[in-house]
Amino acid sequence: MRLFECGTLVPGCAWHTRADNDAEVVRRAVEHLKTAHGETTIRENMVDNIKARIRDEASAA
Repeated sequence: MRLFECGTLVPGCAWHTRADNDAEVVRRAVEHLKTAHGETTIRENMVDNIKARIRDEASAA
């Protein structure tokens, strides 16, 4: 499983998601940024920042 923790990008945010692949993690993270953090435009560098923070759940422990 792949893991993304929003707090690594937005300090203080406890939201996280897990999925089988990075594409699904990015999709969920983008939706979260829009709904929870009020982001209206998701730029390519934001997607790159999300991708850089995705890791294997097994190594996250």
